[in-house]
Parts: sequence; C-alpha cells; structure tokens
Amino acid sequence: MPVISAPHQFNEDELYVDLRSILGGPLFLKCEGFNFAGSIKLKAASEMVDSAERNGTLTPGSILVESSSGNLGVALSMIAASKGYRFLCVTDPRCNLSTRRMMEALGSRVHVVSEPDPAGGFLGARIDFVRALCATDERYVWINQYSNSGNWRAHYRTTAPAIARQFPQLDVLFIGAGTTGTLMGCARWFRGWHRRVDVVAVDSVGSVTFGGPPGRRMIPGLGMSVRPPLLDESYLDDVVRVEEADTIRACHRMARSGFLFGGSTGTVVSGAMAWLARNGTPSVTAVAIAPDLGERYLDTVYQTNWLEDLYGADVLGSDELTPVPRPA
Repeated sequence: MPVISAPHQFNEDELYVDLRSILGGPLFLKCEGFNFAGSIKLKAASEMVDSAERNGTLTPGSILVESSSGNLGVALSMIAASKGYRFLCVTDPRCNLSTRRMMEALGSRVHVVSEPDPAGGFLGARIDFVRALCATDERYVWINQYSNSGNWRAHYRTTAPAIARQFPQLDVLFIGAGTTGTLMGCARWFRGWHRRVDVVAVDSVGSVTFGGPPGRRMIPGLGMSVRPPLLDESYLDDVVRVEEADTIRACHRMARSGFLFGGSTGTVVSGAMAWLARNGTPSVTAVAIAPDLGERYLDTVYQTNWLEDLYGADVLGSDELTPVPRPA
C-alpha cells in the first residue's frame, strides 16, 4: 500500500485497457488519468517545476504562471498548493467549467482570455497575456510548457520505458499531439530501442501542428493554433488527423461499455482505429496513450445539448468514422 505526503508522489503507470471487445481492433489503451491531477500532464508539470527549482528560476516568493487549456493547469494547481506557491492559469473559453472550478478549489487564480489573436488564435492570445504579465512583475515565473525540454524529458524518462516493459513486442504507438511533449519524449526513446516501433501522431482537424489551414476546434487538449516549438517530425512515422465528431463517437462508444474517457483520449483512439484499419494486421501489437478521464467533459462531450448545438443532431447516430485525407 503506497503512503504519500504530497499529491504528486502518486501516479498509476501500469494500467491498460484492452479495447478489442469494444472497438473490434487490436489496441491497448495506456490509462494516464489515475493520479490526483487526473491526467498525464502531472508528469510534465512535476518535471518542469522540479527543474525550475533546481536551477533557481523558481523561488519561495515566485508566482507560477502558465497558459493551459485545462489539464496542465490542474496539475500545476495541485503542485503549487502542495509546495506553497501561488499559481495563475491563463486559459480561454474552451476550458471546461469543471476544470476551472477545480483549479480555483486548489487555490489558483484563473484568467480567461476572451478574444483570439488574429494570427495565433486563442493560444497566441494566451501567450501574449503571459508575456506581458511577466514583463510587468519579476515575481511571475512562466515555465513555458511549449518550449520547455522538461515537457518531453518527463515522458522519455517515465512513459516510454513503462510501455516498453509491458509490451516488449510493441509494433506501433499512437500519441496525441498537443504541445508534443508526450509525443517527442516517447518518439525519442523508442528511436533508440532494440526493435522498430512506428510512432504515429494523432492530431485534431483544424490544428496547424502538421500544416494545413486552422479551423474550429471546440474540444480542448489536442491540436495547436501555432506550430509547437518542441516538434521534430523526423522522429515520427505517420500522422493521423481526426474530426471532432469522430472524437465524440469514440468517447461515447467506450462509455457504452463503462469506460468514461476524456476528449483527448477519444481523439487518440479514433485516430488509432482509423490507422489500424488501413495498416494493421491481426497480429499487430498496438498501444495508444489515454491522456485523461471523462469527468471533466460531462458538460461538453457527454452533454446532449452541447453536442447537438455544435455538431448536429445526428453526431451520435453512427459509429462510422469520417474519412480524413492523409497528410501530404
């Protein structure tokens, strides 16, 4: 029985769901939401805060500030509360209300940027706000998840080796692309492994991460309105883009079997099943990383009125996936 004195000391790193009976395809889902922050972002948050403390950037009088669509903000709120720091999360209207309330319950302040930047969207506006804030008061410390190497080092050190231990015959790994910290940490680690593993990035349609025009994205988590500074495509073997309607269908399909996952997980699972339908074999060993659980999406992904207003009344009428062109 683990006994802890700080919330970030606990993280269940060895739980997988076999999705074959639910989705009909050979896919294992690595569940990263079983910690006190509720998502995979706890790993990156811990690594970046620890690094900032070691190099003296973060001191007892500092005020942490970060731009986040939700999950990293919760992780940083939890760590800040545990370590005695103040924390300000800069987010936008797509952040789930329950997520904002969770950060505030942990003692953090939340600032919602209401207008997107004409070129950089809501993310650009959030980053501009953070930079302006830091320029006015030296107490503010921005750990900058978008370019902080600790973001990917956390997964190079923990997530990828954990998968390799459980699946020594792994053939393909599916990872959602947000800041690309998880993606790049795992891709770098498996590049040096003893056997070839195809690393497939899963992105949202409307994201500009891998090129293409920006589009409407209402589900927070994956996708970017600017190219992620951490991204190095030379480590990747393929990219799959997923329509948000398919994200929703994947979430509801798993929920009908009793597994309530978040929007980011629905996107990764949908992309993985589409890729496996084109490229997989019955004997393939495939793993997808589930970044989060579903409780924070009860007012959005799992709320009928929200779904029908944004995606139409028939969004849940079919399990068929929307055909998405392969990246050039």
